[in-house]
Amino acid sequence: MLARRSRIFRLPRRFHTSYLDRRGLAWISNGSRLCLIGLFGLLVPICSCLGQTADLKDPAGSSGPSNSDLFNLVIANQKRVDADLNLYERVERVEYRKTGSDPKPSDVKVWQVFPAGTGMDKIPLGLDGKPANTESYVEALRKLEETLKWAAQDGVAQQEAYSRLERRHKERNALIDATRTAFFFTRVGEEMRDGRVLVKYDMNRNPAFKPTTRNEMLFTKVHGTIWIDKQSSELAKIEGEVTEDISIALFLAKVYRGSYFMQERYEMAPGVWLPSYQQYDFDGRKFLIPFSIHERTFYSHYQRVGPPQQAMNVVRDELNKLNGSSESK
Repeated sequence: MLARRSRIFRLPRRFHTSYLDRRGLAWISNGSRLCLIGLFGLLVPICSCLGQTADLKDPAGSSGPSNSDLFNLVIANQKRVDADLNLYERVERVEYRKTGSDPKPSDVKVWQVFPAGTGMDKIPLGLDGKPANTESYVEALRKLEETLKWAAQDGVAQQEAYSRLERRHKERNALIDATRTAFFFTRVGEEMRDGRVLVKYDMNRNPAFKPTTRNEMLFTKVHGTIWIDKQSSELAKIEGEVTEDISIALFLAKVYRGSYFMQERYEMAPGVWLPSYQQYDFDGRKFLIPFSIHERTFYSHYQRVGPPQQAMNVVRDELNKLNGSSESK
């Protein structure tokens, strides 16, 4: 395994359904993953709608940045989180459930997730977080090395791939910008977590918001809560719920009211806040066939590997260690 540097944080779990349900999720992903599975992730930085905040003032005499400065920091930090996720290796443990209330998962998958330039490479691991088969693991690392080698080059194909990635990034930013007027934020109090103060905000739809795209329409059908770390102005937690049925893919699918999302973040390295736990509980239908998605994901063992050229050296070092270990036997 690549070197581990971070402690594992406690987190809840993730979801599984039948084969039909998984196919339903894949079908939704092809058309609207950014709009559905990533919906609440897109809501994370919407705190920029300062003109729509209510009851946000700190008690008299408190020190710290103004509301505008605070939320600008939250936005900047969120963008940095997005960039950091493309530079950090991690382990993802995904637990699938048939229903959100199931005490035990019906299936568990563990992956070593590695940034590969224009995407993320996923290497299957055993349930203990270690390679189940050394030969298969070495082969997967060799393929990853070739992918990184390709991504580090400056050819036409690479430029096109990075251009597509940049377009997706711009689309995300455009949707984030739309949220500036989509919600009201109301400060509702403070909570303690691991000795740190989290400021809690209620997030409600702005009835005056007029969506101009199908993606923006999603913002009119959700309600949420966010927690901001008071010391660092980092987003520490977000949860949201669908308040009305959401039709997607030209009304061929629907996500039902009551579907739920939650994500927690911790400081994984000095100044670096990354997801530690994520939960989806979605119910809906594709055509006339119901689907149910109940997933818990635990993120751990973050390690910064850098852009492709640097990441390639990390993979090569690991291959050398494994080869040396094999030769010594």
